[in-house]
Amino acid sequence: MSKFEGKVVVVTGGGGGIGGASCKRFAQEGAKVAVFDMNLIAAQKVVDEIVAAGGHAAAYECDITNRSAVDKAVNAVEAELGPIHVLVNNAGWDVFKPFTKTTPDQWERLIAINLTGALHMHHAVLPLMANRKAGRIVNIASDAARVGSSGEAVYAACKGGLVAFSKTIAREHARHNITVNVVCPGPTDTALFADYKEGAGNPEKLMDAFTRAIPLGRIGQPSDLPGAIVFFASEEASYITGQVLSVSGGLTMNG
Repeated sequence: MSKFEGKVVVVTGGGGGIGGASCKRFAQEGAKVAVFDMNLIAAQKVVDEIVAAGGHAAAYECDITNRSAVDKAVNAVEAELGPIHVLVNNAGWDVFKPFTKTTPDQWERLIAINLTGALHMHHAVLPLMANRKAGRIVNIASDAARVGSSGEAVYAACKGGLVAFSKTIAREHARHNITVNVVCPGPTDTALFADYKEGAGNPEKLMDAFTRAIPLGRIGQPSDLPGAIVFFASEEASYITGQVLSVSGGLTMNG
């Protein structure tokens, strides 16, 4: 039997690079995958690829900054796919500028997507998991939360907040057999990283600098992340909670 046979997994930002790769990996492991994304076309593309490979998935249009939209999508998943066993909070967005050149409107959107959106998802799903006394939550933060990152001050603040929030929820819900862990990607070749390179003004120079700084000698790929995410969501990690793992090719090494 596959690791997630019969289990329902929700992945936010599931139409993107890391999210899409994670959805496909969970489906390969037998999960019924709910692909949440603001972009329903992108979510459906991931679903179509999963179904074509023999997996089980469904797309749900969901703006995680809108609590009523979150509740609607979560309720639909529980009604259509079954009880949610795993929640992966992956959706994110960034603005790549020095802090003093950003605006309050940008701060509000950054906080809404990168922090408040994850709070909405937890608030909607945690009571369901607690009632069933079972659940796995994996939050995707960033190494920017652990060591900082020039041009990403508010994003880093949100992801740092998500790390602290995750540890607290891990404590509050351990008695419900719910684990909460965090995966922190380093530089990864996604659409978000492409925006980061353009914001730097010299993409080629930045890529060269990152490549030389990463001990494993390359920028991460979306396919590098699902292994850690799936592990934290699996029964193999049932005695692990409140932990933070960097997947960065060794760029950051935190004890």
